[in-house]
Amino acid sequence: MTSPHLSMSGPREGARAVVLLLHGGRANSAEPARRGLAYLRMVPFARAVRSRTRADEVAVWLLRYRLRGWNGAAEDPVTDARWALGEARRLHPGAQIVLVGHSMGGRTALRLAGEPGVAGVCALAPWIEPGEPEPRSQVPIVIAHGDGDQVTDPAASAAYAARVGASFVPVPGETHALLRRPVFWTRLVTGFVASALDVDSHAR
Repeated sequence: MTSPHLSMSGPREGARAVVLLLHGGRANSAEPARRGLAYLRMVPFARAVRSRTRADEVAVWLLRYRLRGWNGAAEDPVTDARWALGEARRLHPGAQIVLVGHSMGGRTALRLAGEPGVAGVCALAPWIEPGEPEPRSQVPIVIAHGDGDQVTDPAASAAYAARVGASFVPVPGETHALLRRPVFWTRLVTGFVASALDVDSHAR
């Protein structure tokens, strides 16, 4: 089986903060995850966070899973993201970690909100199933969802946010791909990262 892969920018050791970006996928697939559209959708967010934070303080990581699918009880992306969190704690002891995920990646991020070191979760158009467990933490969580999304359910996101006490941001006219309002999404993500982390940031 393939291994998860981290694309890293910023300091390799000793950062004050780590931003981990998690891409989407499929409900069921044993195919290896590749640098396809789901992965590439997160690249602009990684670049934006990188450009708005101090390069010597914040490490920005984009995870590519082993497999494309969630795969039922296996919850493969959760396993991979938990591995990445372990790497973040190993290379950057004591660093605050912010999770940013889209679709399946948003579901993964919400599942890991209570992991050691996690300081905040930003879930974009997350995949929310009935009975989704509540985060085991009171860290800041923002969930944003376009009202034109026909892949994942914005009503489910709103209900979940209300149930767990997260902030919910409706995005009029947006679909699942996050392509209609790119400036809005970028500002949402970078603003959340800046507010969740105790690090210097700047706009460019």
